[in-house]
Amino acid sequence: MAVGPINIFEYEALAKEKLSPAEYDFIAGGATDEITLRRTRTAFESIMLRPRMLVDISQPDLSTTVLGHPIAFPVLVDPAGHHGRAHPEGELATVRAAGAMDTALLLSSGSSYRLKDVAEAAAGPIWFQQYLYQDQSLTQRMAHRAQEAGYSALCLTLDSTVRAKRERNIRNQYVAPSSPNYEGLEVPEYSWGLSSDAPRGVNTLIDRAATWPQLDWLAAQTPLPLVVKGIMTAEDARLCVEHGVKAVIVSNHGARQLDTTFASIEVLPEVVDAVDGQLEVYLDGGIRRGTDVFKALALGARAVLIGRPLFWGLAVDGEAGVRAVLGMLRDELEMTMGMCGRPTIESIDRSVLGTVSPLQSVLQGLSLQSEV
Repeated sequence: MAVGPINIFEYEALAKEKLSPAEYDFIAGGATDEITLRRTRTAFESIMLRPRMLVDISQPDLSTTVLGHPIAFPVLVDPAGHHGRAHPEGELATVRAAGAMDTALLLSSGSSYRLKDVAEAAAGPIWFQQYLYQDQSLTQRMAHRAQEAGYSALCLTLDSTVRAKRERNIRNQYVAPSSPNYEGLEVPEYSWGLSSDAPRGVNTLIDRAATWPQLDWLAAQTPLPLVVKGIMTAEDARLCVEHGVKAVIVSNHGARQLDTTFASIEVLPEVVDAVDGQLEVYLDGGIRRGTDVFKALALGARAVLIGRPLFWGLAVDGEAGVRAVLGMLRDELEMTMGMCGRPTIESIDRSVLGTVSPLQSVLQGLSLQSEV
């Protein structure tokens, strides 16, 4: 009997066979030279674990909360756009899988299905992602639609004001479809596409003049808590605290915007230290193993989000594939917690991590002594 994919990398390999080359490149690719895309994985691989023994791990507990919502384990669905490119049921399949796995979904404003339809299929917490648009009434109307549909938080993506250069998409002349979420809102025709001859993208709708006071304005327009996505510095993290943001997502947009930035996991500690517990901190980018989730939690993230792995699961097996991908991360996280002597999410801290091996420390000390 054939064994199916047993990890996310194998799901990606199978998804690549099912998707068109242009669709695969759109999902898998990054900006310009993809230096940050590669760094996102090597950064996780450079962090080592320090397991502890003789700890009672007989009753592991992976549960936690995000903005007060209980979830079974700290892995959320990232607000990646247009799941329909991977499977006909798109976000409907994804949100059902998230509900079945007892976790939260963040829906992109660029989804394949209307936000109302996705909300009706949801069985768990759902948050809505949007932008600060040039037309303030559009910003307000999108937020109102989300509130009316039952979304419990608003996620603002801040790092997409400038259109990125994604060379795979240019080479493939790839044009992604627009989203039904913009229907009836009297916005100009636009395309999410990034091919060299495509119409200008949704970036044309985003307000390039937006500054921090606009967060205050939006907060006054909606009762939904604000989550800000795209924070990569302590300075911006502190400004989020000052402006009443309830959570931030440390994110470089999947290495799809500005190349040669740090990996999200590399800047996570400075963001966590800057907010000092005054808001919740989440992370996305590069999560492929339960050990990655564990490392992010140890560095202070309350939860992580995954994007590309969901597309691989969708492409291979629809809703069941998404459940499988989430289940793999959950099971690997539980295994890692047990092996490191951390039976609960709250017990995971920085003491379980190391970047310099004890041997390297000794050898460096010997080298310094020889120079004296």
